[in-house]
Amino acid sequence: MASPRGAGPVRKAWQRGGSRPSSGRFEGGASLPARGESPATFDRRWERMTMAVIRLTLAIVLGCAVGACGAASFTQPDTREPTTVAQFDRWMEELSNWGRWGPDDELGAANLMTEAKRREAAALVRTGTTVSLAHDLITEEGADASEPYVLQMTVNPAGQNSGDRVDLYFHGVTFSHLDGLCHVFYKDKIYNGHDFSGIVTEDGCTRMDTTAMKDGLVTRGVLVDMPLLKGVPYLEPGTKLYREDIEAWEEYAGVTLGSGDALLLRVGRWAHRAEHGPTREMAGWDASIIPFLAERDIALLGADSVHEAPDSVPGLGFNPIHRFAIVARGVNLLDNLDLEAAAETAARLNRWEFMLVVAPLRVPGGTGSPVNPIAIF
Repeated sequence: MASPRGAGPVRKAWQRGGSRPSSGRFEGGASLPARGESPATFDRRWERMTMAVIRLTLAIVLGCAVGACGAASFTQPDTREPTTVAQFDRWMEELSNWGRWGPDDELGAANLMTEAKRREAAALVRTGTTVSLAHDLITEEGADASEPYVLQMTVNPAGQNSGDRVDLYFHGVTFSHLDGLCHVFYKDKIYNGHDFSGIVTEDGCTRMDTTAMKDGLVTRGVLVDMPLLKGVPYLEPGTKLYREDIEAWEEYAGVTLGSGDALLLRVGRWAHRAEHGPTREMAGWDASIIPFLAERDIALLGADSVHEAPDSVPGLGFNPIHRFAIVARGVNLLDNLDLEAAAETAARLNRWEFMLVVAPLRVPGGTGSPVNPIAIF
């Protein structure tokens, strides 16, 4: 895999400084120039050897693709022990942000998006390229769209204008949206230890509704492009991602996630949908990623899926990443983003960090909002 940092062409071992070896073998078994062999002849022989290795590697890879190697690595069953409910409950308590910004706080981890953090994000704008991170609203029912949006048009020929009314249930696996902090509760508690029964009412949320974010969310966004890292167009549905995956991405992309950042995970959900059609099962984080999110003090989570790999905490029921992020940490989630264009732009510019701007609707009592987040490179 080519270096993403633009390191230039790879030189032969004897070209990297010091004197050229006069005899023996390279480490790893590659031959050195034979006695009396010209550099040009040696280079041609080296090229033939390299191409032979490449052809052999391609043969092995293609063989695996058609089943000659048995189950491919992306479909092999994972033998790791899943996170238990008891361990999850310990994380909910030990890694909690409750009380960190006072008993009346309604912003949660968005408090980490300080003025200094926003200035840091603004300093990342170099080309001025803007990219939408949302997907078009889906109009047709499918496996991942049980309630597509309904558009009711009005036309006024006399007044020479038209209008529309949109009926949209944005939570779920279909539309790009932001989850507010009153959207999810666990053991009858929402963020900061409040009883959900006193806050979540038939008339809307009395605290921590969407208006808490009326001034927007602006911070450094970091795109984590797992298909690019793994050399595939998309991850297969059900693929689980672990701490070592994101740490490998940090090394590849030359970025380190830190306090106040937005972590945006691409699994290639829309690329997979375009090729195979809609499905509700998606790739995502295994629950074992939870300590990493707390250690790095992530302020916002986004994904082109719903973040969760299936069955990562057997017996828990509803999504563990949502519960931990929203209830314990006060972290808002961006679900069902479309990160295809951002991935192409980041790869072209060779950088995966940018200024992120999210402006939810000001909905009193709202549990979240449809959004069109913008990445600015």
